[in-house]
Amino acid sequence: MTSISMVELRRDAEGVLRRVRQGERLVLTYRGRPVARLEPYAQPVASTDDPIYRLAELSIDEGESLSNEEMDAIVYGR
Repeated sequence: MTSISMVELRRDAEGVLRRVRQGERLVLTYRGRPVARLEPYAQPVASTDDPIYRLAELSIDEGESLSNEEMDAIVYGR
């Protein structure tokens, strides 16, 4: 992993962030010692079986309501 100093980061923060956005992982050093790791932020990917995708099944006509148990059964299959 490539190292960059605080001086380099201050001098060219935009360029450093550009490198990170392109997938490069960097170690930030302060006075020659590693202090932080800069790496691209990975967005969590929701699984298609995530219960949140089943929330449309909770949609009902006005005036009706579901119990917590009924909602759990729809969302979690219990």
